[in-house]
Amino acid sequence: MKRNAFKMKLKPGFEDEYKKRHDEIWPELSAELSAAGVSDYSIFLDEETLTLFAVQKLADNHTADQLPETEIVKKWWAYMADIMDTNPDNSPVCVSLKEVFHAD
Repeated sequence: MKRNAFKMKLKPGFEDEYKKRHDEIWPELSAELSAAGVSDYSIFLDEETLTLFAVQKLADNHTADQLPETEIVKKWWAYMADIMDTNPDNSPVCVSLKEVFHAD
């Protein structure tokens, strides 16, 4: 199992909407994430900077790298594009984070 962390950016004024959309996450998207070996997925918001910090566990045999090619992920990105900083393909601007400490 590998831990993966990254950050994204929320547009101002959309804090409640972001939470609402994730509270109502589509079951087919959750299923796609699980099938790709993604688990224990959390997203935290730094309300001061509107930075979203995401952390997830990836199974040893995960296929998470292929998720951007799936229709459900592309549909989710389009749904979220109006409230986040995005790339031209609607994918969120993500910055990988380096793990520097972990304790069990």
